Amino acid sequence: MLLNPNTKTFVAMIATAIILLTGPTSTRAATPSTSIYFPPGTGDWVTVDPASVGWDTAQLDVALDYAGAQKSSGVVILHNGKIMAERHWPQNPKPTNAQGQTNSYYYMHQGQLANGHSLEDIASAQKSVVSTLVSIAQHKGLLKLNDPANKHLGAGWSNASAAQEDKITIRHLITMSSGLTLGLKHEKEPGTKWFYNTPVYGMSLRAAAAASSMNNNELTGAWLTNRIGMGDSSWQPRPWASDHAKANAVGFVSTARDLARFGLLIQAGGDWDGQTIIADKDFLRESLQPSQKMNPRYGYLWWLNQPYRTNKGQTQMIPAAPDDLVAARGALGRKLYVVPSLGLVVTRLGDQPEKEFSNEFWKRIMAAAPNN
Repeated sequence: MLLNPNTKTFVAMIATAIILLTGPTSTRAATPSTSIYFPPGTGDWVTVDPASVGWDTAQLDVALDYAGAQKSSGVVILHNGKIMAERHWPQNPKPTNAQGQTNSYYYMHQGQLANGHSLEDIASAQKSVVSTLVSIAQHKGLLKLNDPANKHLGAGWSNASAAQEDKITIRHLITMSSGLTLGLKHEKEPGTKWFYNTPVYGMSLRAAAAASSMNNNELTGAWLTNRIGMGDSSWQPRPWASDHAKANAVGFVSTARDLARFGLLIQAGGDWDGQTIIADKDFLRESLQPSQKMNPRYGYLWWLNQPYRTNKGQTQMIPAAPDDLVAARGALGRKLYVVPSLGLVVTRLGDQPEKEFSNEFWKRIMAAAPNN
């Protein structure tokens, strides 16, 4: 079930009012951190009864049942930081499927914790984590978005000429507009073409590590994961990646709960229980709005659900979901959704679901929403 017309209209009116008062960059205003519960680093995570905050428990169960039937290993739904719904499904993937084909999920699944929660490489959902690390690096004065990438990576990091490489900035890396091919060869002038280029984006993590004089896990722990209780998350090598041109050599391994913590940080505007984690609020705001003109659905390594018009009419990433949803998305259906207007953070890990999973999942979630 989609949002009904009255609810959609109300949300649109509020968004319009915010734009008129503060400008378009405020359309994804964070929930004030004072109204959010932040889970402790260890110990129990407080839950909330869906009915007590206006949600339909039975309909949320329908959404979770659907996710489970779609090969999910774990789903967590937070309402202003408290766990409103959660379910985990045991996984024991094999290297090959029944047809003898390679099972990608086998390589992405990193085992289970003692509580049965799945530990998984979150694939390209890690891009949004890197966006935060770049933001922190900039705030610390270690790099700037407008720096040439070779200032931090060294000359010759690409397969473009020196003159072509000089024009590529950190901003181009995190907006997918470097103008490079998957083989790091020059194709277009930077900033003139949007192309989802994982090997090139990966250079932004390398740049942050080089600028900080720390390795990936050192800087991620010091700047992010240790500070918000993501104790089960780390960067791990991908031995299989050498055979895949589109994959980076390292993957961010996490759990559905740890990923939800990261989403909660974004919902709270970069603050965590009285601490400022993401101090560059301008960067965070800009990362959750269109970063270039070629693809309005893409910010700084975040996906955006706001509708936009093309020559074929209006389009939207997830029509069933609220317009202010932002997402970290990865292969095999790894998902982190943040919806400030509903106070929601939703994570999903597991194996490859059906093509329309996101929209079908959000139909079911919205059927449980207050005033649906």
